[in-house]
This record gives sequence, C-alpha cells and structure tokens, in this order.
Amino acid sequence: MSAVDPVRARDDRSLTDFHGHETRRLANDHLWVDVLASAGPRIVRLGLSDSSANILAETPGDGWDTPHGRYELFGGHRLWFAPEDPDRVAVPDGHGLRIEPEADGVRLTGSAEVATGLVRSMTLRLDPDHASLEVCHALQNVGERPTELAPWSITQLPLGGTVLLPQRAAAVGHHVHPNRTLVLWPYTSWEDPRFRPRDGLLTLDALAGPDLKLGYFNDAGWVGYVREGASLVRRFEPLSGQPHPDLGCNVEVYIGDRYLELELLGPLRVLAPGATVTLVERWQIGRVEGLGGADARAIAERIDPDRAGGETTDAWLRR
Repeated sequence: MSAVDPVRARDDRSLTDFHGHETRRLANDHLWVDVLASAGPRIVRLGLSDSSANILAETPGDGWDTPHGRYELFGGHRLWFAPEDPDRVAVPDGHGLRIEPEADGVRLTGSAEVATGLVRSMTLRLDPDHASLEVCHALQNVGERPTELAPWSITQLPLGGTVLLPQRAAAVGHHVHPNRTLVLWPYTSWEDPRFRPRDGLLTLDALAGPDLKLGYFNDAGWVGYVREGASLVRRFEPLSGQPHPDLGCNVEVYIGDRYLELELLGPLRVLAPGATVTLVERWQIGRVEGLGGADARAIAERIDPDRAGGETTDAWLRR
C-alpha cells in the first residue's frame, strides 16, 4: 500500500481529531503518523500499522502564558531552537500552518514569527520498506537581522519506559585526553535513582519524580526509548568539532512528573537574513517484546551493531 495522501483525512473521527484539533494522517504498510492540520508544525501521534497505540505522549491542555500569548504544548514532537530563551522559543503556533504534499510524505510550514523573525518547518517522508520515518526540520530567518541559534527538536514520550543513551566505553591502557562528558542541569541530582550509568551506555528510567535533565555530546548518532514492547530509535549525524549549545550538547533528556522529553540539537549557527538551517533525523520503530529496562544492553546491541557486533538494524526491524 502506498502512502496515504497527506492532506486527505480519514473518515473515522478518532483518527482525525487530537483533543479538539484536526489532524492529517500519513500511513503505509509499516507505520502511521498524525500531524496537526492547522497548528504547528507538530507531530502528535505515531504508531505501527497493526496497532492503534500512540508511541508519543499526549499533553492536552498543558501550556503557559508568554509575552506573545498562550503557548500550547500539545505533546508529540515540536521544533524549537537553542540556546533557550523562554520569551522567544515558545511562540504560539496555533494557526497559520501550511501543508504541502511531498513524495511519500508532507511538508509542514508554520507562519512567519514576528517575535523571532523565523519560519519553522518539518518535512516528513515515510520509508516504503520499513517502519521508518525521515524528519527534516528547518529554521529560516525571514527577519532583517542575523541571529545565532541551533535547531532543537523535542519529542515528548509517556513515562514508564527506559531511555538509551550510547556513549563511548572505557578504553584499555593509559590515555591523556578525556573521551566522555555529561552535563547536568542545576535541579538534577547525582543521587537520582533513575540515572543508571553503564560502561558505554547510559540509561534513564522514565519514572515520575523530581525534575531531571542531563545532556552530552553523542557521537554514536542514535538515541532510543523502549516502552511496553516497542522501541523508538532516532538516528542523526553527529557533527563533532563544531560549537553546540548547553556546554556542548547534541542530545538532552528531561524527565518530569508526567512525561519525558528526548531532545536533539544541531550546532550553533549565525543565521543570516534569508538563510536556512536544517536538522535531519530518521526515526525507526521496532518491537522488543520480552526485553525491558534490565535488558538495555541487549537492546542497544541490536540498535548499534557497528559498535556491538550484533544484528543489523534492518534485519531487526524485519523480525
């Protein structure tokens, strides 16, 4: 089955409504994804073709007041930019979205923001052969002044699973230069029991508790989340040697009392008027029945065969 026309909603109201907001669905034999039809750009639901379960978190009614109006969180996936400035990054995006069909996908373009001089967009493309989705984020400077920023993609996920954060393992022998970093936000405690470092793999138990946020530079090019027998892996190109926000982070994780946020960041750029910066990632959904947080290393070996010598990702997704 080919991808469904992204601008044609299905008849079933449950598939075209996200807590009172109209959506559009892309689907093929492997997966489906729902986006908001007039707000955003936002991805709000994602699942395997044989399941109605939404892998992403839903946070209807959550939001906060900003100098530009109320910002609705919605849930799911959104595009921000770093370094974080609460008065600029959370610009209300409840209307003005433009939807354009693409080959095997759709392009979502938000309206020009007076507060930032930016236009935010996402282009989604479904892989016809696997449960995989390419997401290309773009920030275009349509203002009159250059601005320094880093593209920042944020995925909200429900609690109850395990976050997988690959990191370089300990090396044999004496070395004079460090090869690993970890950045903690002021409210994060080293003693938080949800944080479980392993050699070569950090894991976080996504359980309700005090706010926790950490980040680091990930040179493996993937992060993952495993929950209720399903996994979401986000792949990206690490751009080492380039300046990144938040003390050099390209991956960050926030866990609150109701959801977690898995975040990717590109390098800092001075974006001239008329210029665009992109952040491209590939999402892969797989099944991991019988494996939970305690089996994090086994899951990681399937996801990262180049490091672990395990099964290739494509072979795993075909299982």
